[in-house]
Amino acid sequence: MKKFLLFFSLVFVFVAGCSMDSPGSGSEEESASDTGGDEETVIGVSISTLNNPFFVTLRDSIEEMAEEKGYSVRIVDAQDDSSKQVNDIEDLVQQDVDYLIINPTDSAAVSGSVESANSADIPVITVDRSVDSGEVAAFIASDNIEGGEMGAQFIVDQVGEGAQVAELEGVPGASATRERGEGFNNIASESLDVVSNQTANFNRAEGLDVTQNILQANPDITAIFAHNDEMALGALEALSDQDVIVVGFDGTDDARASVEAGELDATVAQQPDLMGETAINTVEQLVNGEEVDSEIKVELELVTQE
Repeated sequence: MKKFLLFFSLVFVFVAGCSMDSPGSGSEEESASDTGGDEETVIGVSISTLNNPFFVTLRDSIEEMAEEKGYSVRIVDAQDDSSKQVNDIEDLVQQDVDYLIINPTDSAAVSGSVESANSADIPVITVDRSVDSGEVAAFIASDNIEGGEMGAQFIVDQVGEGAQVAELEGVPGASATRERGEGFNNIASESLDVVSNQTANFNRAEGLDVTQNILQANPDITAIFAHNDEMALGALEALSDQDVIVVGFDGTDDARASVEAGELDATVAQQPDLMGETAINTVEQLVNGEEVDSEIKVELELVTQE
């Protein structure tokens, strides 16, 4: 009898032990559920340059909104170098990011990288500047042509028709350069005498140097339209005490402060913070399988002392 009871007890312990160690036990199912949830969405972001307050604001907005949405971002700075941007984007593609947000340095040069992302089935969103080829899910930007027209009309209103003016152009090949120049000349070609238009590559130091050269050759100019605020602020340094109207484009904090101080006459203000928010909201729509607009315009305003 004792042998029977001992045998029965051993069998019971064995069976109970097998039940506790079963692969289908509740504790292991919960563990699988915890680790098998939604994977984190990773967004690669390529910015043309972070040596410009406008794009710093754009980056900060993207980071803040992505964190709010629970997305991970990998941000790279092209440093206004098209070749570096191409390599940066290729690296992001190789890292298998889920989405790409690109602010192109050169609209043509970056096109091949967009096509590489297309081949890897990575949706691309461009911000502030478009690309010449490749499939883009959405292009988010201000209406640069309208902004150029706003700047030109302000100058006409200040100096009158037929006045001699100069134009500081942005990076050659950038869509913003083409569009802002187009808008400016839509008005200027009819109402102003554009005696010089030279590139200063969206750079403050170059804006100063180019403006000095323009003034030497054209001492009678009455106004300068710059394709961005950095060049406009550089032009102000070159002008010293000369009474010349200067209009920038972007609405950066430095430019707004200069307008308020009575130095810069006006800036066509974009909203880089809203651009960044819109880019991340567009990613969210794509994540959710929703349709997105192929072109999204962000409102502009002309900032003057008045």
